[in-house]
Amino acid sequence: MSKADQMLAILWLIKSHKQITAKQLAEKLEIHIRTVYRYIDALCASGVPIISDSGHHGGYRLLGQFNEAPLVFDLDEQKALIHAASFALEAGYPFGEKLNQAVAKLKLYTNQTQLAQIHLHEQGLDVISPQADAAEASFLQEVEVAVAQRITLSMHYQKGYGTVAETRHLDPYGLVCWKSKWYVVGHCHLRKEIRSFRVDRIREMSRTDMTFERPTDFSARQFILAGVLPDSDKPGELISVKITGREQALDDLCGHWFLSHALVERSQYEAHFQVQEKAIHTHLPYQLLSYGGTIQVKEPQMLIKMLREITLNLHQHYLLMPID
Repeated sequence: MSKADQMLAILWLIKSHKQITAKQLAEKLEIHIRTVYRYIDALCASGVPIISDSGHHGGYRLLGQFNEAPLVFDLDEQKALIHAASFALEAGYPFGEKLNQAVAKLKLYTNQTQLAQIHLHEQGLDVISPQADAAEASFLQEVEVAVAQRITLSMHYQKGYGTVAETRHLDPYGLVCWKSKWYVVGHCHLRKEIRSFRVDRIREMSRTDMTFERPTDFSARQFILAGVLPDSDKPGELISVKITGREQALDDLCGHWFLSHALVERSQYEAHFQVQEKAIHTHLPYQLLSYGGTIQVKEPQMLIKMLREITLNLHQHYLLMPID
């Protein structure tokens, strides 16, 4: 067993007995008694309240409430942790190897009845999401550590396909997983403002000797959401969008992560939204095209023109392609 596993085993044995000697611990774990002393010293240094009683009936025991605190989880807690690990791993969690080790350790120290139930629940839930490649996973680890240690990063960042990578210095404030993509949010030294960067577009990354102070109560999550959701505090900048169509299609449309926040009024066959003009010129037309003829845009005219332009361009593009 590794050092961490042996220390956990010692703690478990002390908890499981009213009192136990170093010799008994050494015999049960088949390690040298001096190793037991070192591990107990390390546990005490980490804050575990281990009491050592001397004398003929002496030994080690845990102090008060710590002895009553659970060192294991019940079945529902174990199931929840393993299911959560499945989501994290599929989302490209940067420390997946350590997470797998933690799950394996959780299974190792549970009883056989719980383990059988865990396997049944584990088989009943799957998560499907695009996986990060090895380079992106490495960058995610670097960024997460830099966020925690307040270290400024130097990176070569490619803004879009076909563009040349630019050198940026970034004070990383946080990582966000948004719609199967990872973003690092922080202060960009080049633009002198807070920006978000897609981790999969980072080509090179290294630490600098500079450090920074993270703004108090800053939320990377809220920063990302503020850039994509309608700003209800500025109603004058919002444009009315009315869409009719089949009830099921409108149900799905109104439940979308973006349009659900922009919904103003809904009847059986019509939905009224208020969206920012920027959305009409970027992602909204493409989102609506995926519904085909099940919906119809009634207003505004600029959105109808955008839909016409996009569909005509697609028509021309594929019309000119040879067909065997």
